[in-house]
Amino acid sequence: MDIFDKIKKHMGPLGQYSKEAHGYFTFPKLEGEISPKMKFRGKEVLTWSLNNYLGLANHPAVRKADADAAAEYGMAYPMGARMMSGQTSKHEELESKLAEFVGKEDAYLLNFGYQGMVSIIDTLIGRNDVIVYDSESHACIMDGIFLHKAKGGKSFVFAHNEMDKCEKMLQFATKRVKETGGGIVVITEGVFGMAGDLGNLKGIVKLKEKYNFRILVDDAHGFGTMGKTGAGVAEHYDVVDQIDVVFNTFAKSMAGIGGFVASTEEVINYLRYNMRSQIFAKSLPMPMVVGALKRLEMLRDEPEHKANLWKVVERLQSGLKEAGFNLGKTESPVTPVFLEGNVAEATQLTMDLRENYNIFCSIVVYPVIPKDQIMLRIIPTAVHTMEDVDYTIKAFREVQEKLKDGKYKSDKIASVF
Repeated sequence: MDIFDKIKKHMGPLGQYSKEAHGYFTFPKLEGEISPKMKFRGKEVLTWSLNNYLGLANHPAVRKADADAAAEYGMAYPMGARMMSGQTSKHEELESKLAEFVGKEDAYLLNFGYQGMVSIIDTLIGRNDVIVYDSESHACIMDGIFLHKAKGGKSFVFAHNEMDKCEKMLQFATKRVKETGGGIVVITEGVFGMAGDLGNLKGIVKLKEKYNFRILVDDAHGFGTMGKTGAGVAEHYDVVDQIDVVFNTFAKSMAGIGGFVASTEEVINYLRYNMRSQIFAKSLPMPMVVGALKRLEMLRDEPEHKANLWKVVERLQSGLKEAGFNLGKTESPVTPVFLEGNVAEATQLTMDLRENYNIFCSIVVYPVIPKDQIMLRIIPTAVHTMEDVDYTIKAFREVQEKLKDGKYKSDKIASVF
């Protein structure tokens, strides 16, 4: 079969709906200044879909830092990969300050979060090593594991946050590395970005008393939101020293692009000299580096942003629970609202929210979550108001009743074109 013919017949679980969904349910365009109120299809909507946790994306101090850096350096500087010609003192300063903030010896900047996590796994873990990972790990972790398997490596998956299952997989892994001479890495997340629950870092750390392994944590949603200072879930659980390698992105609380990995000086130096996705890629542009320094300064020195975020989170989550909504096991700002229904009902409900209530939030359906479930994923930020929260809870009450009454019943997804 010709590969293009195959694509025509198998567009994928979401791609099969592309003609009906593109531009509305998928690839929608939010326009205007980044804030809780933006434009969607020419109409103002209250948006709960931006990972702008601390509200820094459009903060005047951040906008000024970004603009000043772009004016001074342009977007091209530094030119070339860091190992060859793209190194600057600003890159080094940012790495040093990030490492200090998360309690590690050193850090290494990454051009992209998703690719960065894939490359950390690919570089750090060899074919003789074994990966033990949580079943609900993010797609970037899974892609890193796929590369590991392609090299002939072995991995074992444990049921989400279940430590008895994790221990069983560690037993299999221990047996395996006795044969290969490799090591074991347990991979999990700090905050699971869909359901909002926390990785069982304390439970995994405790297993170190019986097994020899290292821990790699993807804390993309925890950085800036969790812990006393915002350093993440390891700080929240007081296990910073027991987490061996931590990855964080700039795309969430930092409202930017890129990310970093932090660990011991030796491990970070190894990654600097061996991570192909960075060695053969142009250095992170200076405006992004200078902008990240400003964002980190505000995250570290202005705790009011995180405090405001949690005021909104607590009002929103408590209000939704009081209204009888199922929020799962979230312990973070990520707020999933679980409803019963199919894909067609989900699109009808979403269109009602957007067109008649002017509320824009992300909708999650199968295959991301089980069939006959709908998840409305809300991301509160420090710049949402209590009025935004109260209005949203009222709207959700009404659409839930419509769903129960069968008003969204349909045999096809909603069409707005």
